[in-house]
Amino acid sequence: MREQSYTPTIGDDVKWFVVVNPTSGGGKGLTDYPAISKLLRDNGIRHEAVFTEHKHHATELTVTAITSGYRHIIVVGGDGTMHEVVNGLFIQKSVAPSEITLAMISTGTGNDWIRMFGIPTRYSEAIRAIKEGYTFLQDVAEISYEESKYRQKRFMANVAGLGFDAEVIRRTLTSKAKGYLGRSGYLWCLIRSFFSHKATGAKIWVDDKLVFNDLLFSIAIGVGKFNGGGIQQLPDSVADDGLLDLTIIRPVHWWHVIFRMRRLFNGTIYTIGHISHTQGKRIRIESSPETPLEIDGELYGVTPVEINVLHREVRVVVNKSFIDEMKAEA
Repeated sequence: MREQSYTPTIGDDVKWFVVVNPTSGGGKGLTDYPAISKLLRDNGIRHEAVFTEHKHHATELTVTAITSGYRHIIVVGGDGTMHEVVNGLFIQKSVAPSEITLAMISTGTGNDWIRMFGIPTRYSEAIRAIKEGYTFLQDVAEISYEESKYRQKRFMANVAGLGFDAEVIRRTLTSKAKGYLGRSGYLWCLIRSFFSHKATGAKIWVDDKLVFNDLLFSIAIGVGKFNGGGIQQLPDSVADDGLLDLTIIRPVHWWHVIFRMRRLFNGTIYTIGHISHTQGKRIRIESSPETPLEIDGELYGVTPVEINVLHREVRVVVNKSFIDEMKAEA
């Protein structure tokens, strides 16, 4: 197992492969990239950029880049683009995934992955973090699920969810496709989903122990703390502890949440009734009827779902403030 380093690990002679999602952030990936490219050049960061053209293209580009010899990749996009690039790390077979360094300049709307590592949304500050070269080996999760009667597999970089979480994502993606999703649009999707989503019977096993057998409103599983554009649904999560955090929500009346809304954002979500927390390395979830699954903000298949943690498998560029926090806690 590779250990964490608290000193800069990226040299000045590195050439980066840049994966740009032109549709991220309602088109910010396209309109803002000239400014981002100039900032990269001004900071002496050598790079080659390629724009994605369709869903999963970022995965294909990642595989091609690594096969061609690139070992450093910058993602210009949102959480979904990072998800695709991480999956490319595990599809390619040239090197171990941890031998590749990923950085992110976020042009998305949710920005939950960068929140985990203190990476600023301001482009100049995100590029400063790349220039400083502090990196961190984060956990990821391998997730298998049912889709079209076949078992499929994806890798998660941040948070996955079932039930209400997946319903919010479904509505969000529909709104995004129609071109009118902002922060207020996401909140509207969340509210509509809350009143329309129905709980389902579910069983949850953690490390082969049955921990839940009841009606389930929603569940989030992750290595990161944030989803939904800043909600701390997994506030106790540590990105390299070798554990998956689970937030389990039983059927809850709207007033239990509406008058405690701030607790969703300030890390005290577990003080809300009907919400519980557990951790483990292996998760299995079954439900009746089958329940849709979202991974890093994208919809993928249905239950039954199996999730396994992969410890310190992906090296990512983080902000120096995040490293300082890790040092203080060590």
